[in-house]
Amino acid sequence: MLLPAAAAGVHRLKSLCPVRRISSLKVPWRRDAALDAAILRDRRYRLASRLVREVLLSPGRRLLLRYLSKRRQRIRLPVLVPTFLRRYPTLLSVSPPPNPVASPSPHLLSFLEFASRHHALHSPLLASRLAKLLMISSTRALPVPKIAAAKRDFGLPDDFLTSLVPRYPHLFRLVGDPGPDASGNAFLELVSWDDQLAKSVIELRADKEADVVGIRPRPNFTVKLPRGFYLKKEMREWVRDWLELPYVSPYADTSGLHPASPEAEKRLIGVLHEVLSLSVERRMAVPIIGKFCDEFRLSNAFANAFTRHPGIFYVSLKGGIKTAVLREAYDENGELVDKDPMIELKERFVAIMDEGHREYLEELRKKREELEKQRLQEAYRGAKVGTGIEDEMEEEGIDESDEDDDSEEGEAL
Repeated sequence: MLLPAAAAGVHRLKSLCPVRRISSLKVPWRRDAALDAAILRDRRYRLASRLVREVLLSPGRRLLLRYLSKRRQRIRLPVLVPTFLRRYPTLLSVSPPPNPVASPSPHLLSFLEFASRHHALHSPLLASRLAKLLMISSTRALPVPKIAAAKRDFGLPDDFLTSLVPRYPHLFRLVGDPGPDASGNAFLELVSWDDQLAKSVIELRADKEADVVGIRPRPNFTVKLPRGFYLKKEMREWVRDWLELPYVSPYADTSGLHPASPEAEKRLIGVLHEVLSLSVERRMAVPIIGKFCDEFRLSNAFANAFTRHPGIFYVSLKGGIKTAVLREAYDENGELVDKDPMIELKERFVAIMDEGHREYLEELRKKREELEKQRLQEAYRGAKVGTGIEDEMEEEGIDESDEDDDSEEGEAL
């Protein structure tokens, strides 16, 4: 059932906001350099995480380097695999020829142990996050493959079906056989409804303010238009009237709403806002969100809602894929205002990458000094420096901007 206030709003405001106006309103897309930069900063992390996963998912966590190199296009790596591994030597260990094998480095093994402990420590948070997603679903259930496709966006461990779900039998029930890779015909069902969890971030924010000032404000969206962005008069008036509508919780039963009504738009934005708020980085690839269209009762054109509300969302085109960003979660410099506890895993992984990259740069510096020294020595003898070191330097000296190419699809660890 609709919340009483929302139900009243359905009847009262239909005449003020005609159904035909919603789909006819157009808002121009405008680039946000700071938010685009936030996505581009993750480029090397995404490349490294894809490469590492290929090894971690292999039997015994070992993979012949020649086989790993053949997967370069699949993992969208813009440079040769051996070149990338030399640039970040702390990620994977490579055994000597003739048949080099890639396996987790000591640094990576230590990280994996920390990640396991970190997931266990924050299992209550992850369980509530997963339960909220099930509560948003109209059937109170989600297909396991869809959850698996979005698990990294919500900070869930790779083995969430065995490490997380069984620990909360009062919340979750697994139906069917998910298979070894969670791609089977299985569903995760909500066992019992929890009214405490059935509160959105916006409603919790209103409750928190009520605790401070003693008066609960009406739950509503934070509209934060980027600097220099202006809406046309017609759109400004529509947004003003739309914001006056009662807030519709993403956890409410809104099956009775007309799909093209302003109230349905309010519910749609509420669902998208809540889903992004539950994600670790407050942003998600639009196609990943689209996997839940049926369960969350989103129309096939749901992505247009992101651009219709530029003060709430931003859609970045970087990385060769549309990424929806919750604007209120980022400051003017494109940094997260409040970091999710699970973001620490990414930060630690990047720290391992940076440590290895510093080693690589130091080694490269020494090779350049050696090359320059040889050139000076050979110049005195009137000879030419051997091509061996020069060829090696040319390969190692590839401009690393190729790793920051924004033509590939992003993916989190």
